[in-house]
Order: sequence, then structure tokens, then C-alpha cells
Amino acid sequence: MGRKRGSGVNRRASFSTLAVVFVIALAFIALNRLGILELPEEQEVSSVASQAIPASAEGKTQVFFLDVGQGDSELIRIPGESGYFNVLLDTGEYEYAEGLIQYLQELGIERIDLLIESHPHTDHMGCMARIVQRFEIGSIYMPLLPEEQTPTTKAYEKLLDAVMEKNLIVNELYAGAFLEGPEDASFEVLAPRKDEVWEDVNNYSAVIRFTYGEDTFLFPGDAESPSEKEILNAGYDVSADVLKCGHHGSRTSTSAKFLKAVNPSYAVISCGAENSYGHPHDGTLQKLEKLGVEILRTDEDGTVLIASGGHGLELWTGLNSVEAKY
Repeated sequence: MGRKRGSGVNRRASFSTLAVVFVIALAFIALNRLGILELPEEQEVSSVASQAIPASAEGKTQVFFLDVGQGDSELIRIPGESGYFNVLLDTGEYEYAEGLIQYLQELGIERIDLLIESHPHTDHMGCMARIVQRFEIGSIYMPLLPEEQTPTTKAYEKLLDAVMEKNLIVNELYAGAFLEGPEDASFEVLAPRKDEVWEDVNNYSAVIRFTYGEDTFLFPGDAESPSEKEILNAGYDVSADVLKCGHHGSRTSTSAKFLKAVNPSYAVISCGAENSYGHPHDGTLQKLEKLGVEILRTDEDGTVLIASGGHGLELWTGLNSVEAKY
């Protein structure tokens, strides 16, 4: 399969709804209104440079690994006769809300066809409520957690509020399911297994394999080695040209056996500069380097764009980061 860099690369520069759990969560919200911080109304934000798409990426599927600091957010744009089909996977923390909204708007996006929450940690979905409020949403997907592990954070409550206000139906993410998308694209969910119970919420992360033509991408959220092991034991095809490393390159994810099965050409690590968690960990970097995988990091490379025409990849780094508004 052919792979190439874009010219001028700057290396530095059928789902079930979550009815029960959401009824419980919404009931909790109704009983806890006092003291809940309201999301601010639309605010003025400083202008950022226009997000120009490289000419050779136009008309191709574009996968953005957005730099949202110590968080996670990916944007997939699939071309079609009526324009791009837009998929937003996670959003980063709340302080990136207005910056992310402006970033998407500068790309000409008015509708998110698929909005996906990999799991309910705020570094992945902290500003998702604002995205629901400000954009037309086609479908929204989340993994199902047991009642006792359902989050009660303000960010999660506000997301449920926004979903309810727009009369959206939340669809469950579970292993073996496929997300609805364009005919020439496939979104297969490899984890979590339906009705599985994990002690660590990270292992409820939706692990999604995106295929466009001959090119494949794997998005594991914060799934850790126990989830990776279960995926392999289930016999799923995890091979991918591009791996978004699980849990920001933590030592708890990207196990050697899983990495060997994925066998990526590129690994993208989403993490904040000089973060307090030590992400990415040296052990993860060493495993990637040993296999000859090219490593891309949002803390060093900014936003990364990988374009696919269905039979080969082009790569750009150094695109604008999403601005945080504290």
C-alpha cells in the first residue's frame, strides 16, 4: 500500500439507546440543580488564523488529530457528492469549547454527522455539550456504563441536558456494532463488549477501527491493556496504518502484543506539553521505535492532518492548535 508525505511538510510546525442509564442520570440532574455551574452563553473569542487545507488534501478523506492540550479530539471528514460527512470523536476539556467551535467553523463545518464520546472523562468530552448546542447533530454515540459507574460530573450532566434539549437519541457503542456512515467508509466498534463490567472506566472506552478504501485508522480512546487483550482474544482485526495511541501514550496502554497486531506505520499521541502525568511514557515510545513506527505528538507537532484517497496517505504537521479559553 502506497504511503507518502504531502509536499512542504513541517515536522515541527442498529444500535440500542442508553435508556436506563440516561433516565437515572437525568433524574440525578433534576435533584441537583442548585449549585450547578451553567455553561456560559456565546462569547467573543479572539480570531485565529484560518485553517487552510493543503491543496492535495481537498476532495480526500481528512483525519485531524486536534491539539487540545492534555486531552483528546479527532475530526474525520469524508468527501461526498453533497459535501463532507463530518465525524467528531471526543472534544477535549471545557476550556477548549469556544476554540474548538471556532476551529470547526473556520473549516466550514455547520453539521456534525456523527458525534462520538469515547468514554465520559472530561479530557475527552469536557466541552461536548457546547458542540451539541452550537452545531446541527446527526447522531450521537456513547458507551454504556453500569449505573454505579455513571458519571455525575458537571460536564456529563450538561451534555445530557444539551442532548435532551435537542431531542437527540443517544446510541450505545459496543463491540461488534458498526456506525452509520458513507458507503465507502466503515466504522467498526471493537470494544467495549456489551454488558462487560470494568473496574477502571478507561476500559469502557469505545475502540473504533475506521476504514476508507485500503487505508485504516484505529482510535482506542483511553482503553488499557485489559481491554486490548479482550479485543485480541475476540479475534478482531486491529491492523491499521495509523494508530492513535491509547490513553495519551501511557504505560497502561499500547501493550506489546496489541501494538504488534496493529502494526501501524504512524502512531499519533495526543498529550499536553510538559503534562504532569508524564505522557507519553518512555516505555511506550521505546516500543513504537523498536517496531520502526513514525511517532507524531500533538505537544510537539501541533494538530496533525492525515489525508487518504483510499489507497495511500499524505501527512501534514504543525497545523494550528485549538485555543484554550480559560
